[in-house]
Amino acid sequence: MRRAVVVAAAFAVMAATACDRGRGDAATSESEGAPDIVLREYEPRSMLVTKETKVPRARYPAIDNHNHLRNTDPAEAIAVMDQTGVAQVVNLDGGFGEDLVRNIERFDKQYPGRFLTYARPDWSKIAEPGFGEQAAAELEAGVRAGARGLKIHKGLGLELTDAKGQLIAVDDPRLDPLWAKAGELGIPIEIHIGDPAAFFTPLDRFNERFDELQRRPEWLFYPDYPSLEEIVRQGERVVARHPKTIFIGAHMGWYAENLEVVGAMLDKYPNYYIDIDARLSELGRQPYTARRFLIKYQDRVLFGTDTAPRANAYQLYWRFLETDDEYFDIAESHHRQGRWMVHGLYLPDEALKKLYYENALKLIPGASIEAATQ
Repeated sequence: MRRAVVVAAAFAVMAATACDRGRGDAATSESEGAPDIVLREYEPRSMLVTKETKVPRARYPAIDNHNHLRNTDPAEAIAVMDQTGVAQVVNLDGGFGEDLVRNIERFDKQYPGRFLTYARPDWSKIAEPGFGEQAAAELEAGVRAGARGLKIHKGLGLELTDAKGQLIAVDDPRLDPLWAKAGELGIPIEIHIGDPAAFFTPLDRFNERFDELQRRPEWLFYPDYPSLEEIVRQGERVVARHPKTIFIGAHMGWYAENLEVVGAMLDKYPNYYIDIDARLSELGRQPYTARRFLIKYQDRVLFGTDTAPRANAYQLYWRFLETDDEYFDIAESHHRQGRWMVHGLYLPDEALKKLYYENALKLIPGASIEAATQ
């Protein structure tokens, strides 16, 4: 409730300021023929003429390491996967308990070799004594039922509270039994903490994601939240404390706007990996740096989309990763963030193979590309 009030007040102040500022200019604008539009209605169309490469299928079989299939028909997903060259999809919406069993039956067992379902903790019990041990036992049961990994949502560190109403940090020692159990079971932890950097800054005229936050005000984590930098430090402490557990940092290792920080973690912790899902906008506006980064750390990065299987979304990823096309829109991927276009990375074949499937084969039990090579 408090967040909604803060966001609404910020928008009201800015709207009032713009209104006052614009009263004297309205007549002038109309006389000059310029329409009077608000920022959210402004959708400029680029006049730049550049090469457009169609890439209907991935150059190599792909394993989509990061997806959410809760509302997806598995047969429809497979039709898209076969069309675009996707061998497997990781379903991060497995849940826990009976929900997990049902999802494994619906996806993994009905279509063997095409889906890999991950478990999630039952966060509704996080305020109970002994939650870490309880969650670890539940994870072990989930793996016996067929779960291939563990998914951690960004609510940890931002929203989840204990019995005293205190925010639970990512590195809270009460969760150590869960992290350790994943390592013991030999499954990776796909962990999403934080969010884009702009979501942790004031909602003012300098915020580069202002119009996005205008549409989704619940994504603003300012001012009554930890900073993104602090959340990343908490995540790093967890990775450091559990060297026998594989952690995959979602969304370019939690900090796509600062690849120097991400690279430093990869250099320091051999049990830490990342995936690229839903960060084409951030990578595509720093194409030289991103290309160098993905080549340097090609053994540590996995492919993922965070977008329910659709042909045009996958094909945008192929275009972005495989071609040198310039300044193109990725809105069809459902993950355009900010008011900018992207540039293709034209990764070399060796890096593409590792990104698309080889690294997933190393980390995820049951990962396979047989379906795409038959």
